[in-house]
Amino acid sequence: MNAFEATNLYFGRAASIMQLSSSIVRLFETPQREVKVGLTIEMDNGDIRTFQGYRVQHDNSRGPWKGGLRYHPHVDPDEVKALASLMTWKTAVIDVPFGGAKGGITVDPKDLSHAEQERLTRVFVDKIHDIIGPQRDIPAPDVNTGPQHMAWIYDQYSKIHGHTPGIVTGKPVDLYGSLGREAATGRGVAIATRQALLAMNKDIVGATVAIQGFGNVGTWSASILASMGARIVAIGDASGAVRNSDGIDVERAIAWTKKHGGIHGFDGGHSLKDATAVLFEDVDVLVPAALGGVITRDNARDIRAPFVVEGANAPTTPEADAILHEKGTVIVPDIYANAGGVTVSSFEWVQTLQNFTWTEEEVNEKLERRMIKAFDTIWRVATDKKVSLRTAAFIVAIGRVGKARVLRGLS
Repeated sequence: MNAFEATNLYFGRAASIMQLSSSIVRLFETPQREVKVGLTIEMDNGDIRTFQGYRVQHDNSRGPWKGGLRYHPHVDPDEVKALASLMTWKTAVIDVPFGGAKGGITVDPKDLSHAEQERLTRVFVDKIHDIIGPQRDIPAPDVNTGPQHMAWIYDQYSKIHGHTPGIVTGKPVDLYGSLGREAATGRGVAIATRQALLAMNKDIVGATVAIQGFGNVGTWSASILASMGARIVAIGDASGAVRNSDGIDVERAIAWTKKHGGIHGFDGGHSLKDATAVLFEDVDVLVPAALGGVITRDNARDIRAPFVVEGANAPTTPEADAILHEKGTVIVPDIYANAGGVTVSSFEWVQTLQNFTWTEEEVNEKLERRMIKAFDTIWRVATDKKVSLRTAAFIVAIGRVGKARVLRGLS
C-alpha cells in the first residue's frame, strides 16, 4: 500500500461512519491539480543535471492551498499526493483558513552545495510561479528545507510578480517571518502530548518520552516537553541513538547534534544498537518525528509506549495503526499532533498581509489555545462515536471541508 492509498484508507473509514456517498468520497480523494516539472541546473563543476519537482494541490474549499516543500531522494508522486491530502485535513482539524497542498523535489540535498540548492530552488519557482501565490498556494518548509529556501522562493517569485513576501511562510524573521514559527511544530507536538495525557488522567510532569528523529520537530518537541516537566530518556536520528533512564540533557544533546551533524557519539547516555531502537523503548510516550512509515505491521507489536504522538507525517502505516489500536495504544494522529507548524504559518500569513508583527508570546499563546480547542473537539468526537483519535480527527476535518465545499458549490 503506497502513501496515497494509506491516506485514503483513513479517509474512507471516517467517510463510512459519516455515510458519505461514493461520489463525494471520490471528489475528496481526487487532487484538484497535480504538477510535475523537470528542473535542469548547472552544477558547480559544470555538469548539467535534471531533477524532478512536484506540486500537488488537493483541495482549496476552505482557503488557499497550503503545504510544505521537501527535498528528499524518496519524493515521488504518491508521497506528495498523500501529504497534500493530509494537509487538507490538517488545516481543517486545526481550523485555519487554508486548503491542502504539498511539493517536493527528488534530490538528496546533502549531495548539493549551498549554491546548487539555491539554483534548484529558483528554477522550481520559475516552473510553478503561475500556480502559486499568496491568495492561491503558499509553500512552506518541510523535510530538508528551511527559512533560507523560503527566502529564495520569496525573492525569485518577487522578481516575476513584484514584492510578494506573502508567497511563502517559514521565512527568516528578518524577511517578514513570524516569531515562534521555527519552534511551532515541535511546540504543537508538546501541547498535543500534554493534552492526551491529561485526557487519560495522567501528568506530563515525570512522564518518560522517547523521540525518534532529532531534526527541527524532534529537537523542539524534546526541549519544550522537558520544560513542561517530562523526562526525555531516549533520542534517535539517522546517525544513531542514545538512552539515559535518568533523563537526557536535551540542550546539550541539541548542541552536540548541531556541532556533529547527528546524535551519534553523544556522551549524555549509552548508545543503542541502532537508530530504530528508540521506537521500542519502555516509555510513557513515543514521538516518531522523522519520516513516514517507520511504524509498520512488522514492528508495531514491539512498540511498548502506551501513547504514540505523531510528530512526523504518516509515521504509522494502516496495518500498524490497526495493531496498535487493538493493543489499546493511544495514537495522537499527525493531522492534529504536528499541526502547530501550519497554525503559526497562518499567523505569519496574516501578519505579512497586514504588515504587522506579533510578539512571540502572542504567537505561542494563540497556538496553545488553538491546539487545546482542536484536541477537545477530537476527543469529544472519539468518545461520542467510540472511534480512535485518528478517525475522529478525520470526521471533524471532513465535516468542515465538506460544509465549505457545499456552501461554495461543487463545481
